[in-house]
Amino acid sequence: MAREFELCPGRRVGGDQPCFIIAEIGQNHQGDLDIAKRMIRMVKDCGADCAKFQKSELEYKFNKKALERPYTSKHSWGKTYGEHKRHLEFSHDQYRELKKYAEEIGIFFTASGMDEMAVEFLHELDVPFFKVGSGDTNNFPYLEKTAKKGRPMVISSGMQSMNTMHQVYQIVKAINPNFCFLQCTSAYPLQPEDVNLRVISAYQSAFPDIPIGYSGHETGIAISVAAVAMGAKVLERHVTLDKTWKGSDHQASLEPNELAELVKAIRTVEKAMGSPIKQLLPCEMACNEKLGKSVVAKVAIPEGAILTLDMLTVKVGEPKGFPPECIFDLVGQKVKKNIEEDETITEQVVENHVKKVKC
Repeated sequence: MAREFELCPGRRVGGDQPCFIIAEIGQNHQGDLDIAKRMIRMVKDCGADCAKFQKSELEYKFNKKALERPYTSKHSWGKTYGEHKRHLEFSHDQYRELKKYAEEIGIFFTASGMDEMAVEFLHELDVPFFKVGSGDTNNFPYLEKTAKKGRPMVISSGMQSMNTMHQVYQIVKAINPNFCFLQCTSAYPLQPEDVNLRVISAYQSAFPDIPIGYSGHETGIAISVAAVAMGAKVLERHVTLDKTWKGSDHQASLEPNELAELVKAIRTVEKAMGSPIKQLLPCEMACNEKLGKSVVAKVAIPEGAILTLDMLTVKVGEPKGFPPECIFDLVGQKVKKNIEEDETITEQVVENHVKKVKC
């Protein structure tokens, strides 16, 4: 069983702990602080565990030419990519305000540090854990510096190979034991045939001492619910207030009613996972009493007869007698009274039944 650790104060992940649900607000707030607060409130009301944003220090994430590149997309908030990103980037003070708001309403708050300087700020901000986005998972110097901060880490694996993930595991594990991997495919929106949920099982086998989760960019909730049924202990989904808003992430995000339904479905599935022990349950007793079958006499059986298989059959009997799985154990047993045809075979009519009938 995957090792547990405390991801947020008082909230552990892994093992038998409930799935930790991260609502990825990202930059779907449109650069508007009030919308960001509305979204934090929304994910809290929907039952998610954590509201997550994306923090960049743009000059450290992009080089100059990338920021100066013309950006003519319908999703653009500026003439260049730099202008676009600056419109969507909250200041340090705004992040402090958002974190304070999240604390006031009672939901965990963090962000993906999209570059090393952003990680420095988030560490200063005292977020409970660092989220490593897929774009930095193979950025080994970044991983080392982030791991050395000592905070728990959630690491997405979009665009990576299994060989790279083994390297990531070795780098982080040597520094910081409190981390998990999320299976992820970096496409927006993500098509079902590209999800590859079986990677969750592959990660569970390859890295049995860390929790494994799932970060999804698909539409709908069915695939994410399936991921939890497969054992995902952390789930991340992008969220929005309106899928029609400008921005490339909105289409691959969940609106409030979908997020609420996802949380509800996950908690239902977790209850349904139950116990690996197969047994007759108390809730099945009524059905068993009504429809459970017993061994009955196929023919009239005289006192003293030795039971053979052709004397016996299985029916819903009244009263209850030996269950069907005992029929072969009854063969060879001696009866101590006459049994009429179609009569239930009960313990009272079989000689020494306690010793000889094993079932």
